[in-house]
Amino acid sequence: MKVDLLVIAAHPDDAELTSGGTLLKAAADGYKTGILDLTRGETGTRGTPEIREKEAQAAAKLLNVTVRRNAGLPDARLAANEEQKRRVAEIIRELEPHTVIVPYWEGRHPDHYHAAHIGYEASFLAGLKNYPGMQGAAHRPHKVIYAAAYEEFVHPTFAVDITPYYEQRKLAILAYESQFNPASKVPDGKIKIPLDALEERMSIQALHFGRMIGVKYAEAYVVKETLQIDDVVKMPVSSM
Repeated sequence: MKVDLLVIAAHPDDAELTSGGTLLKAAADGYKTGILDLTRGETGTRGTPEIREKEAQAAAKLLNVTVRRNAGLPDARLAANEEQKRRVAEIIRELEPHTVIVPYWEGRHPDHYHAAHIGYEASFLAGLKNYPGMQGAAHRPHKVIYAAAYEEFVHPTFAVDITPYYEQRKLAILAYESQFNPASKVPDGKIKIPLDALEERMSIQALHFGRMIGVKYAEAYVVKETLQIDDVVKMPVSSM
């Protein structure tokens, strides 16, 4: 199954939190979309891999994605090593995405920034026709972009208006009841779990990114290349 847009995320629920609205908009625009979860989230404090897989599939339906895959890489042990990069590159060859979204390359959670490096390097390696031991025909995505979510210090290159899709994105996030249901909190309180306020935080961030481009809600991204603008008269975001 080929896709136009592929979100590569470290754990089930990451794609929903960082790019759920963008996936919904792309699907509404007629693109085939996909999510590649690198791990099953098996070391997480809440839920089980089996529960999270069911939640992930429910969320995928809410996001109207064409395909959702799990690479089966080890949770809390992601690393841009040969084995993990090859695994992801083979899936990229299979899905043939034109555009890939990965996490930002810095962050609190090691799995997130390792996922960024794995996703970028696998996208490059997937295009090497004679790369040894790799299954599938060579394919290299046209663009790799980085989700600016989680990192308040990041200044986005651009943002996507997700206002019409905000409520559906929220439903997809909350499909992960094992993660975001207050009843599932750890009772002893010894471990601070950022999940307790994460859905609310991401909504506030969507409002923040929305204000940056003059809409209600947005998801923001970073690219390392200079963007081409063909019409400087019709650029949509006001300077004042």
